[in-house]
Amino acid sequence: MESGFWKEKWAKSEIGFHEGKPNAFIKDEFHRMGLDKGQTVFVPLCGKSMDVFWLLSEGYKVVGVELVESAVVDLFKSLGIAPQVIIIDQFKKYTGEHIEIYVGDFFALTSQHIGQVDAIYDRAALVAMPESMRADYANQLSRVTHQASQFLITFVYDQAQVEGPPFSVPKKMISHLYGDTYTIKSIDIKKVPGGLRGCGAQECLWILR
Repeated sequence: MESGFWKEKWAKSEIGFHEGKPNAFIKDEFHRMGLDKGQTVFVPLCGKSMDVFWLLSEGYKVVGVELVESAVVDLFKSLGIAPQVIIIDQFKKYTGEHIEIYVGDFFALTSQHIGQVDAIYDRAALVAMPESMRADYANQLSRVTHQASQFLITFVYDQAQVEGPPFSVPKKMISHLYGDTYTIKSIDIKKVPGGLRGCGAQECLWILR
């Protein structure tokens, strides 16, 4: 999936994946990660997610990466933060109090860019990847975070009825991607109200350690 696909989606405001409020799972279950205030959560493909607002409000530091700069601009506006913007390698880095967002290609990111990561919050990144890209994504995520524990949210639905993204990522796929390096635990499964574009779907929460 080319970067132009996502840039076009944002340009046309075709962002049904943007919830506009913190995800129910993060509000109810993120305490399971056992983090202390001040620890750092990495949010891949963060967009302008209100989950970032929630993490900051709970006292965590946030480091993220996002391909589309306009999404990051909107994120900082919604947070009420006037960011400092600098160029680091091929990235623009937006920085505010307790938050750093890199604008650019996730696959070009390194652990030197993001520093120490205590946990990963993945609500919209893995499910945005077509199957052909998932192994590369999972390997890159593990590499740059030194296999930090993950709070992972996925969808399961009949992919034959509806095309992604977000894509259906069943347990078998999660085990294939992460089973060699993580212990995988299913925490909760909820029915998606109204489904995904009319197709019945479940939203699934996993914790990987």
